[in-house]
Amino acid sequence: MAALEADLTGWSAGPFTAAGFTYDVYRKGDGPGVVLIPEMPGLHPGVLALGNHLVDNGFTVAAPSLFGTPGASAISPAMVTTLARGCVAREFAAFATNADRPVARYLRALARDLNERTPGKGVGVIGQCFTGGFALAAAVDDSVLAPVLSQPSLPFPLTPSQRRDPGVSEGELRIVEQRAANDGLCALGLRFSEDRMVPAARFRTLKERLGDAFEVIEINSKRGNPHGISPLAHSVLTDQVREVDGHPAYEARKRVVEFLTQRLF
Repeated sequence: MAALEADLTGWSAGPFTAAGFTYDVYRKGDGPGVVLIPEMPGLHPGVLALGNHLVDNGFTVAAPSLFGTPGASAISPAMVTTLARGCVAREFAAFATNADRPVARYLRALARDLNERTPGKGVGVIGQCFTGGFALAAAVDDSVLAPVLSQPSLPFPLTPSQRRDPGVSEGELRIVEQRAANDGLCALGLRFSEDRMVPAARFRTLKERLGDAFEVIEINSKRGNPHGISPLAHSVLTDQVREVDGHPAYEARKRVVEFLTQRLF
């Protein structure tokens, strides 16, 4: 069974401005809030399908369109241009280590706003691929109770220091550490075992700093794995999901919903 896709049906869109940035935010659903940050190249049909799945499970989803064309296919010539622009944009700091990325301030403001608009104890934030680490950076704000880092790929892992980098600044990570120790904050991280864009060293750094407060789901993508997952597999919650009980990506998506439910309801 192929991964599910969806269009923009039922989503409302409007601009949200904070921290010097304005992006359209697509909203849908009722219940506790989840900020769903798109992966490259944007709010493609796989990301929208994930959003619909969260809505079906009782959440309000707010998905900021940080790049790309909402609803456009994940595979198109425009993807190269979108990725190139993202790599050089100052708000993403795609290559920098120990980076306090400007977009994180925008996402924290969006999380606060969503928290004020929705019921529940707080909000969740899901980051994916290019935006995976932004979920943890958002958790600097007290409104965020459930950060999910799905295949966090920034900074791009070209050097040993970039591979070890947690994807947030030292100042941000210290605040998250304090929240984990004092407030019971927990984070969830997902990656495929052979994904070179999401090095194991990055997850080791986060595990060393956050301990049991960082739950890791690592899916076997070695050659010959029982589920036939490619060594090139990357997107845990979108194009790799097969809605078959026991499929690792499907079970990982179930765990994400469970994690959000436990933390927010």
